Amino acid sequence: MTWVMFVGSAAVIVFAATQLAGYGDVIALRTRLGGMFVGTLLLAGATSLPELLTGINAIDQGVPNLTVGNIFGSCMFNMFLLAGLDLFYWRSRILRRLAMQHALSAGIAVTLTGLSMFFILAQFTAKIGWMGLDSLFLIGVYIAMTRVMFGGNQETSADPLPAPEIPDDVPTLRRALIGFGGATLVLVLITPLLVRSSVDIAESTGMTAGFVGVALVAIITSLPEVITTISAARIGAYDLAAGNLFGSNIFNIFALGLTDIFYTDGRFLAEVSDDMMLAGIMALLLTHIALMGNMIRNLATGQEVRRLVVHVDALLIAGGYLIGMWLLFDRGLIG
Repeated sequence: MTWVMFVGSAAVIVFAATQLAGYGDVIALRTRLGGMFVGTLLLAGATSLPELLTGINAIDQGVPNLTVGNIFGSCMFNMFLLAGLDLFYWRSRILRRLAMQHALSAGIAVTLTGLSMFFILAQFTAKIGWMGLDSLFLIGVYIAMTRVMFGGNQETSADPLPAPEIPDDVPTLRRALIGFGGATLVLVLITPLLVRSSVDIAESTGMTAGFVGVALVAIITSLPEVITTISAARIGAYDLAAGNLFGSNIFNIFALGLTDIFYTDGRFLAEVSDDMMLAGIMALLLTHIALMGNMIRNLATGQEVRRLVVHVDALLIAGGYLIGMWLLFDRGLIG
């Protein structure tokens, strides 16, 4: 019965995530907000809802390490997926084309991930009400940075360029918003079933909750990112695909701060084990490689240099993810 619930809920999430990608692209086209804005904020927030729901459910079950492992593991997997897209669509050189446009979103993801690890290690005791000041600070940084991204997007939208023609078969904005909201609601309703069944399967192996969060639950809750990103890449909406992945990493850390709202027994980050820092550091490094390697690609002037770095960053991300998972696997079996 557990496997039936797992396969069934996963299939529904795949369908809902595919609809999110399609309707997100329509919203970007109809509103002229652009694929970067919709991917980084709207689509990323919707596809990251499983991570937030997982965190809330993990708190109810008394396993905070599962929450943090899921969030950091999802950030790692998102960068692994971005590297895979670059290697698969090698003729398009996705990472090279998108490095400059998404430098800000990647930088925000790095900043928020670093701050979350700092707060976990620093163990600040200050609170406002039942929430830790560190969690509130993460939420505040997220809000401030998204305002910066939105402001920059408004300036771009104000550029007096002719509006692209919209084909007749493109759904209306109202239909796209309704469809987007409906698909998001399906994710909200089905994700708890997916998480519950996957945790039941994982617990039978005897591994730690932190490793289960990083490896199994993180990949499962990242299924929406997988489907929406691949769907966007297949239709050439690379801006939407990359924005979804970088934006999901940003929203994941935002969800880490939001989780403290539902944890009423003290500061949530104070309950997180230092062992989870390995997953956080891997997420930070992989995002750094995605940003820095492709900045080098865009700045390189010599053909030899460009040949040297072509796909090296993608390979480093993929290899780093696999090495990190092996290290976490070894630690997960022991802990």
